[in-house]
Amino acid sequence: MELKPGDVVILKSGGHPLSVVEVNGDKIGCVWMGNEGDLFRETLPLAVLELAEPSDEEDEDDDEEEDEDDEEEEDDEETEKSKVA
Repeated sequence: MELKPGDVVILKSGGHPLSVVEVNGDKIGCVWMGNEGDLFRETLPLAVLELAEPSDEEDEDDDEEEDEDDEEEEDDEETEKSKVA
């Protein structure tokens, strides 16, 4: 598995999602927020990590943003047409 900074991973045993901040061979530097809002940083072996699956909630947010962008583009096109006419 190829990881790069910015990837979101999770321990194979479960737990909080971790953000990859550094990759040094099989040693992966990760940060995450604890339950109390504390920031943690730990270097973990690649063998204990797996890519996190995107949650349905994130997918829905992305779909809503795309719908809003489409609506804005349609509004812009209508405005341009009315200026030309």
